[in-house]
Amino acid sequence: MTAQPASRKPGQPVDLIAENKVRSPFDNAWREFRRNRLAIVGAVIVILTVVAAFVAPIITPYDYYTQNTRESRAKPLTGYNISETHAEECTWYGTPLEWGCAIYLTGSDALGRDLYSRMIYGTRVSLAVAFVGSTVALAVGIVLGTISGYFGGRVDNLIMRVVDFLYAIPLLPIIILMQVYFQALGRQGVTEGIAGSLLRLNQSMGGLLFLFIAIGVLNWIGMARLARGQVLAYKHKEFIEAAESVGSSQSRIIFKHLLPNIFGPLLIAETLAIPAYIFTEAILSFIGLGVNPPIPSWGSMINDGYAGIRSNSHLVLVPGIALTMLTLAFNFMGDGLRDAFDPKMRGRA
Repeated sequence: MTAQPASRKPGQPVDLIAENKVRSPFDNAWREFRRNRLAIVGAVIVILTVVAAFVAPIITPYDYYTQNTRESRAKPLTGYNISETHAEECTWYGTPLEWGCAIYLTGSDALGRDLYSRMIYGTRVSLAVAFVGSTVALAVGIVLGTISGYFGGRVDNLIMRVVDFLYAIPLLPIIILMQVYFQALGRQGVTEGIAGSLLRLNQSMGGLLFLFIAIGVLNWIGMARLARGQVLAYKHKEFIEAAESVGSSQSRIIFKHLLPNIFGPLLIAETLAIPAYIFTEAILSFIGLGVNPPIPSWGSMINDGYAGIRSNSHLVLVPGIALTMLTLAFNFMGDGLRDAFDPKMRGRA
């Protein structure tokens, strides 16, 4: 037997308008997203990681470059005696957390640097690559995909042939070659021209500039195809034809009608691609083509510790677990966003 709503007495006529209030698309998406527990867990982990990256100097006892060579490769939760000079380098010195200055929560590396501090600071590199790389790929992909799909003809044919050509080239070797080339220029001491300016800027950013260029600019291909497909699906809809019939300009149609409708699916697709960007940065750092030392990256930390994984497994497990958790979190959150904003997927989770 169906329960009667509290606001209506038994036998009273049903007000269908009142009973079925129309929710906004965002309300429906948020309601669906909350039902996906893994997506909520992923979003919480991503938010906590972002917060940790911003407040890293506060929640870590030492800077990522502070060394204590007397305590190299210390095991997790290892206590030790520190000098007054070393104690003053601890950001928790003179606070209720001062006890953390003389204990390695997750161990130390070969140079005696606090592994926990380096892991937290490493979130900055991974998140920077994730967000900047995805933003560049999304922006370039949307611009070229929208132009290709809306104008069609020769413009569409030219852009899509370029995309087809780039699809035939493996991106990871190209990224590696770019990194090797720019690092070679840096070793040669190039200081003039555009290359010299880029090298100086890259040095000031700790080696992140070329990572942004390599990962962001070369990963717009799939986004351009997806944007083109979305534009082709919408540009013959009735509301687009109505806008054209009243004399709306092409720019107004693109920015006021097309982009608001296609941006959601494209953003979700790019969210699902973020784990690949994080792994790409970790791979480059693992082979020595990532950020400049001593700036920590989870990939470079794994590279530093994998040779002694049997005797000092924490050197690999700490950054490895952090890398796995963050990539899984983005995957879970991306899946939840896709299910929430795609009406065809609602109710299947």
